[in-house]
Amino acid sequence: MPKAASEIARLREEIGCHDRKYYVEAAPEISDTEYDRLIERLKELEAEHPELVTPDSPTQRIGDRPVEGLEPFEHLVPMLSIENTYSLDELKKYGDRVAKLLPGEQIEWVVELKVDGVAVSLIYEDGRLAHGVTRGNGRVGDDITHNVRTIKDVPLRLLSSRHTPCAVPAHGVCGLPGVPPLLEVRGEIYMTNSDLVLLNQSQQRKGEPPFANTRNVTAGSVRQLDPRVCAERRLRLFCHGAGDTRGLKAMTHIEFLDELRGYGLAATPYVECFPSFDAAVEHCEHLIERLHELDFEIDGLVLKVNRFDQRERLGSTSKSPRWLIAYKFEKYEAVTRLLDIRVQVGKTGAITPVADLEPVELAGTTVSRASLHNADEIERKDTRPGDVVVVEKAGKIIPHIVRVEKHLRKGSPRKFVFPTECPECGRKLVKDEGGVYIRCPNLQCPAQVKERIRYFAGRNAMDIEGLGDKLVDQLVGEKLVQGYGDLYRLEQRQDRLLGLERMGRKSVDNLLDGIEAGKNRGLARLLNGLSIRHVGARVAAVLAERFGSIDALMAATVEQLSETNEIGPIIAQSVYDFLHSKFGSETIDDLRSVGVSMESSRSAGGTRALEGKTLVVTGMLAKYTRDEIQELIVRHGGRVASSVSKNTDYVVAGEKAGSKLAKAEQLGVKVISEEEFERLLKT
Repeated sequence: MPKAASEIARLREEIGCHDRKYYVEAAPEISDTEYDRLIERLKELEAEHPELVTPDSPTQRIGDRPVEGLEPFEHLVPMLSIENTYSLDELKKYGDRVAKLLPGEQIEWVVELKVDGVAVSLIYEDGRLAHGVTRGNGRVGDDITHNVRTIKDVPLRLLSSRHTPCAVPAHGVCGLPGVPPLLEVRGEIYMTNSDLVLLNQSQQRKGEPPFANTRNVTAGSVRQLDPRVCAERRLRLFCHGAGDTRGLKAMTHIEFLDELRGYGLAATPYVECFPSFDAAVEHCEHLIERLHELDFEIDGLVLKVNRFDQRERLGSTSKSPRWLIAYKFEKYEAVTRLLDIRVQVGKTGAITPVADLEPVELAGTTVSRASLHNADEIERKDTRPGDVVVVEKAGKIIPHIVRVEKHLRKGSPRKFVFPTECPECGRKLVKDEGGVYIRCPNLQCPAQVKERIRYFAGRNAMDIEGLGDKLVDQLVGEKLVQGYGDLYRLEQRQDRLLGLERMGRKSVDNLLDGIEAGKNRGLARLLNGLSIRHVGARVAAVLAERFGSIDALMAATVEQLSETNEIGPIIAQSVYDFLHSKFGSETIDDLRSVGVSMESSRSAGGTRALEGKTLVVTGMLAKYTRDEIQELIVRHGGRVASSVSKNTDYVVAGEKAGSKLAKAEQLGVKVISEEEFERLLKT
């Protein structure tokens, strides 16, 4: 008996360790077959010694009998709702409110995914799963422990937070004591899109109707009385919060997630911490663009104050905590047929597959194309021409394919074969080392040149008026433009411009005026326009503010670049590599030779007239676009805010100014015209 008990204990610890490696760390150390052998051996021993079976054994995940009904369970700490907004302006107003409640304090903000599933509270007593409870009305939920136990992400017994990797020592203990006597964890039960595809294929084989979406399946599964039904659904769990926090060691949210991982719980992924609310909001906009990478559904992003002591001082209203908010976005789905897959070449040479769809109505518009992003995604979703697909549009992001409805697949449609040569120039394609993108390495590829010139001329870059897509195609096709600098030499080739389609004298003059004006957009816009990998408008602005000129930027080391706020090692290396490559250095020299400004806006003619001042712009302006006046404010030392508060120094008001003007008048904030704004710059 002692020998059997020792082996049973060792097997349970080893299986728990491998569960953690697979579900929490996504780094399995053994094959599925080896894992199954461990489970089978444990089952054999427990069958021989039933008196040694315990509720937290891995073999007890699925109960033998259905429960008679769901019992109510009162939460140890109420599960409050989350304040949410669909508006970026409202989101920023929330940040301002929190800053006022913690005056003068540095507030770190965490951004995490809002998983679209079913909220659950897990209660561990002495390290063992005691209860799994739905949110219910926030005070009382339903006890669904019998179903929660079937979810393999949910450890039946917690590991020590000082747990070490999986090599099980000779004495049979894999883990150390140290878990809190009571731990209440909040999370979201969900299903992946991949598992919904498999489930619907199974439904088809059984002659049963398919499920519409992952959330409906999850909500129905966790309320099943028979846990065997829930076990078949392959549900998952991400943990993101705590109820009763008395046993926690963490002092911040980031530390809390690490502590959860130490206990063997799957913490919510893609979480990042930022030193300011503005930086967190900026990150939200980038994170939304990565929705296609996820195999599970989200319906928003959550911004949380990182420090627990600040959360405690912020407190809660009767409905929701003041220290977090959900930034949600409308999501729309439609079902249509994938007619074909083709590829296009981007400004950095990335070969992007595009889905041609049977036109379908989505969010008030007719959609006939969707992005497939990269070859790996096509393979992961097994997307084939002829398939019925679910297309999603979230926020302002272009539509993407969520999943293939394989239960509706007819026959064996051909797999899409990704090209090995550039469809534009014929150069052999190469895959990023350690990445997912396949690229054309030919920097002179006509398709790349066109896309780079389009982006360079765009509103967020050099803002060259009159340089539209069709004209870019003509300029590159006629070899009038093969690089950025060639744009500024077009004045010398007016005769050829006049020979282009739809280019009369007035059009040529307007184009040349726009190109000339584009010489003085400042370093930030120039850096954004150069199509450096990982550098968008925000990163470009940060670099321009930090270094001030292209010469200072080129003189910086990778270490100096990465020490810049918001610039990590990957971005730093990318910027350094571009500026010191033959293509990058020649591009800079060429642009310098034609007189393009390479200093930051503040260095290029700016003053300090607005130093320390906060301005809000509202209404229709006569002399400036919104981007232009905001750039002027920053160039002269000021700060642009999106909402009016007592801390606002000036409101620049144009025609048809609305609620912001009324708010300024109510608070006694000075309202100025464009002319008064210009006089301010000269003081």
